[in-house]
Amino acid sequence: MDTFYALADPTRRRIVELLGRGERTAGSIGEKFDVSAPAISQHLKVLREAKLVRVRPQGQQRIYSIDPAGLAEIEAWLERTRRFWAASLDALERELSKPENTVKKFSTTQTAPKQRRKR
Repeated sequence: MDTFYALADPTRRRIVELLGRGERTAGSIGEKFDVSAPAISQHLKVLREAKLVRVRPQGQQRIYSIDPAGLAEIEAWLERTRRFWAASLDALERELSKPENTVKKFSTTQTAPKQRRKR
């Protein structure tokens, strides 16, 4: 299950935010939403499959918590993306700062030279 697919749904994002504050039972998670218990169960299943939450039985209850493995996957993706963009933007800045890439600026009182038309 793709982590970002799982987080694309606003209800699932809210569930992850709730669990970020501490463990909860499925029932206490469901109380925070205006959807049916089966719908919450389905959201929790998607989050489990994406390794964003984990569940452990405690008596007759199921206790949900954040799964650090799924968050580590997101952090790794963000780090790769940051490195890519940092390197790409640095290369662009170097290219644009080369003297041959500078653009002549004209003051507001000057006009740009007219280009001759080819006939």
